[in-house]
Amino acid sequence: MNRSSDLTALEERYGAHNYHPLPVVLAEGEGAWVTDTEGNRYLDWLAAYSAVNFGHRHPRLVGAAKAQLDRLTLASRAFHTDALGPFLSGLAELCGKDAVLPMNTGAEAVETAIKAARKWGYERKGVAADRARIVVFDGNFHGRTTTIVGFSSDPSAREGFGPFAPGFDSVPYGDADALTAAIGPDTVAVLVEPVQGEAGVLIPPAGYLRAVREACDRNGVLMIADEIQSGLARTGRTFACDREGVVPDVYLLGKALGGGIVPVSAVAADREVMDVFTPGTHGSTFGGNPLAAAVGTEVVAMLATGEWQARAQDLGKHLEAALAGLDPSRVDAVRVCGLWAGVDLADGGPTAREVCERAARNGLLCKETHHRTVRIAPPLVVEPDEIDRGVAILREAMGG
Repeated sequence: MNRSSDLTALEERYGAHNYHPLPVVLAEGEGAWVTDTEGNRYLDWLAAYSAVNFGHRHPRLVGAAKAQLDRLTLASRAFHTDALGPFLSGLAELCGKDAVLPMNTGAEAVETAIKAARKWGYERKGVAADRARIVVFDGNFHGRTTTIVGFSSDPSAREGFGPFAPGFDSVPYGDADALTAAIGPDTVAVLVEPVQGEAGVLIPPAGYLRAVREACDRNGVLMIADEIQSGLARTGRTFACDREGVVPDVYLLGKALGGGIVPVSAVAADREVMDVFTPGTHGSTFGGNPLAAAVGTEVVAMLATGEWQARAQDLGKHLEAALAGLDPSRVDAVRVCGLWAGVDLADGGPTAREVCERAARNGLLCKETHHRTVRIAPPLVVEPDEIDRGVAILREAMGG
């Protein structure tokens, strides 16, 4: 497949950007497929990355968006609309929390949670002013704002962006003893990804999330679960924390919450945490806008039935079986969690980037991470035969 002339023209005008996932320009999509400007079709297995867990142009979500577009799309944040109430109440019920604060991006949700945790620590826990600390984990990915990259362990995320905000303690992911040792009297929260997505779909040891919950309870610390990638049916449960029966104090949501139609994120927590925000202390210009609320309401309604969670479980088993057929000499490890997988490539073969580019030329879009891992996230509407087709393309791209 040739590079799109549209992309070439853009690069000539504005300069090439190394963050393009793949050298194609996408023009339209439907279901599990996208089509570029030259008419080439691709299976989209970037669905967690691109926030289209329900596939492209899902009729229920498109219908909700169109209906709202005919009424009101944006409103001043000084006003509540008739679209906002159903969204907030529905999402609060799905999360089992008292309050929801809607925003636009995952990073915005994480930043909000950091602010809430610090203020909660000062007002509720009695931590001395400006001494609050938050425990985070090596290999984390929570966004790209300066505060967030400041506690990243990825040099490519940090270099050139300092100085960074203090107040964070990073420990090895999956090590319960290290977590316990890191919690001190000034610790106000533990910020954890129940599955580390950007790190390559890293699944913590069994019982680890329960250990995090117990450590937080013992020490009077908030457990904040970043479910922006792992939540909303991706892992075969509504939330990845559900896999261990763990309920965090705060959920961070995004990506799939917008149904692949609009950017939507949210923080969900009980009033005891959320009420540290008073008028004027926090806000979001477009957070909870009518269009986003209408789409989010439909996403929540779809998830409330449990159908999509069960589908992700069943299709995940099919995906795991298909990936088991990859050449073991070319693969170091395969991790599958619901309809989500990370494939670690063996040394000596092509890089993950090379595999993804080869796969794209043959009609499959997937994402490389950290040089040696291919991340797979099909939309929840994918069919078993499409999974088989995608794995066959991946096998060929790996060289056998």
